[in-house]
Amino acid sequence: MVKISFIIKMYIALDWINELISIENVKLEDLIETLTLGGFEVEDILTLNISNQKQKSIILDISATANRADSLSIKGMTKEIAALLNKEIKFNNYKILNNQQEDAFKKIIKLSPESNIYSNFISLTVENLTTLTSPKWIKEKLVASQIEPLDNLLDFQQYILLETGYPFEFYDLKKIQNLLKTDDFKLKITPANNNLEFIANNNNVYKLNSQIFLLEANNYPLSIAGIIPNENVSYQFNSNSLLIEAAIYKSKKIRQQSRTLGLRTDRSARYEKDINDSDLIRSIIRLISLLKVSNPDLICNIHTTSKIKQTDLVHIILKYETINETLGPIIDRKNECQTFLQPQQISDYLNRLNFKFNFDKLNLIWDIEIPTYRMGDIEREIDLIEEIGRLHGFNNFLTNLPSIDRIGMEDSSYQIRKKLINCFLNEGFNEIIQYSLINDSNENNIKLVNPLVKDCSTLRTTLLPKLIELITENIKQSNLLINGFEFGHVFSGNIEKKYFENEKVGGIFGGLKIKRQWDEIAKPLSWFEAKAKIEEIFQKLNISIYWTKSLSKDYIKILHPYRTADIKLMNGITVGVFGQINPIIARNNNISSDLFLFEFDIDILKEKLKEIPISLYEQYSVYPKITKDISFIINQNITFNEIKRTLLENGNKLLKNIELLDQYKGKSIPENHTSLCVQLVFQSKEKTLINKDIEEIIKNLQSLLEKKYQIILRI
Repeated sequence: MVKISFIIKMYIALDWINELISIENVKLEDLIETLTLGGFEVEDILTLNISNQKQKSIILDISATANRADSLSIKGMTKEIAALLNKEIKFNNYKILNNQQEDAFKKIIKLSPESNIYSNFISLTVENLTTLTSPKWIKEKLVASQIEPLDNLLDFQQYILLETGYPFEFYDLKKIQNLLKTDDFKLKITPANNNLEFIANNNNVYKLNSQIFLLEANNYPLSIAGIIPNENVSYQFNSNSLLIEAAIYKSKKIRQQSRTLGLRTDRSARYEKDINDSDLIRSIIRLISLLKVSNPDLICNIHTTSKIKQTDLVHIILKYETINETLGPIIDRKNECQTFLQPQQISDYLNRLNFKFNFDKLNLIWDIEIPTYRMGDIEREIDLIEEIGRLHGFNNFLTNLPSIDRIGMEDSSYQIRKKLINCFLNEGFNEIIQYSLINDSNENNIKLVNPLVKDCSTLRTTLLPKLIELITENIKQSNLLINGFEFGHVFSGNIEKKYFENEKVGGIFGGLKIKRQWDEIAKPLSWFEAKAKIEEIFQKLNISIYWTKSLSKDYIKILHPYRTADIKLMNGITVGVFGQINPIIARNNNISSDLFLFEFDIDILKEKLKEIPISLYEQYSVYPKITKDISFIINQNITFNEIKRTLLENGNKLLKNIELLDQYKGKSIPENHTSLCVQLVFQSKEKTLINKDIEEIIKNLQSLLEKKYQIILRI
């Protein structure tokens, strides 16, 4: 078995770079600073004695950002350093083909259907190899890049990877022909059969499924596409004929396959970076040219090719005004006045980046054609501005912030939102932020016409399911339950396809067992304790509410059918819903059934809070309270909240509060009736009350209840 190591981390030998651009007179410190400000991080500086040279070679350990796969090669880094230092590349030193060769190569390529697995696929057969070792200069460059030479044809493979950034795969052609018992075979990329066992050249066996794609020759698997070759056909030291695979696999598919298999090779890591195929043909010819130097009688034939897709040219408009607004003034060391980049400077930077453009001198606008190898990271005008800033040096722009003329004011809506947040935080809740788009197959939900991804294809109609999902995921990750609230937008529609958007606040809490006293057994939050928590929030907001049985069908599958209530303002408008989690959902998600959820309409709360005048503080009464109990029989359909509201509206200013002490149903109570015991609390700010002061008030209230609700007083 031959172990292949594709190096994704770039070790750049300055001697190698110096062959392409002149950097002898550039100080090492200045070069490192230029690279760092240009977006490349120099992780380490190494010195290495290569081939017993008197002077040690300097090697830079460089990493690039994820969207710059084009720079992960010597050619790519050379272009970057040349642009940053304003140096010319010595193209003659690395001339690999002429236009006639490239055109002839393209004419040979056959057309085949496009694939969603790869963007380009070319395979070649190379035969009559006599010299199977690598030349000294290639070994030295591999050593300089921290790769151990193997002194066989794989050194060419590694060298091409370093020079061009393309990860070619070598197979033993004779082994393939012997296994297939034919010299004539066809290559195809196809899904694997379920439960197929694949022996890779790392001696591991992988069980495949239909989500994994294989490169096959006459239905015999040569490799897991873009990841690892089959042990039985991988290159050996004594192989004198090769099948070379030069493919560009799509990053998303390779990433999915690697995740499914739990296997990430250096080759697949390259493909995950989304390699561009603009230089693929040149890289193939470069490889064949190198092999032919020591194997002049080499026979090379194109075996299989995909359709070469002509990349559409991308043009971006760049405005001089936008550049100055974004980057700001430059540091002018000669003049003290504030100056900006001049149009000629900007044009020079674009030329250094090899960007073709037309410049409108009158309107100061550039029409720029983006090179194919930069289409992955240059997509908008701001990307071009970033490139200009990178070449000029972001440290060469003034960093003075504009002066603030006036401080912005908080509008009433923002102040109300802050007040709501503070109320929830004071009750021990944590704020949660989630996405407004969900994945829900319910036909009643509003679906996006063209979603970016399937998981974000539907507009949510309520906040509660995502809150339950969040708690479920936290428990799966072995995290503690949280009391959380979320501000978010929900959407609704009707049969006329008119859609409405509302802002709501939802929350979830409970589930944990807690001790009320140190010597008590820990118990979960009860429904009444959870209800009291909601009442406390509204009390802090200074909003009076009452509770009614929930009639909404929106929450019937989410909340407990018998432990759910609507919350109404005193004017009868429903402000929200509160209830315990549906036990079926709790069981299906393997979470506690003692969780409680709520959802309030923000717009209704805002309107109500705007009506509430500024709180006026009044002196606390120093006189004692006096309580009186009234027992009566009443129709069971009349709620205590309704009775309480009636008594408070018609009671004297001395009546401060009303509490329900007892409810009873039994043989002594008429059918469809119930017995209530209500406690009335009286208090004066001026004196200590006596029974005579409140007797008349109680008589009037009893008379009112008899007339309005036909109560029967109990002695």
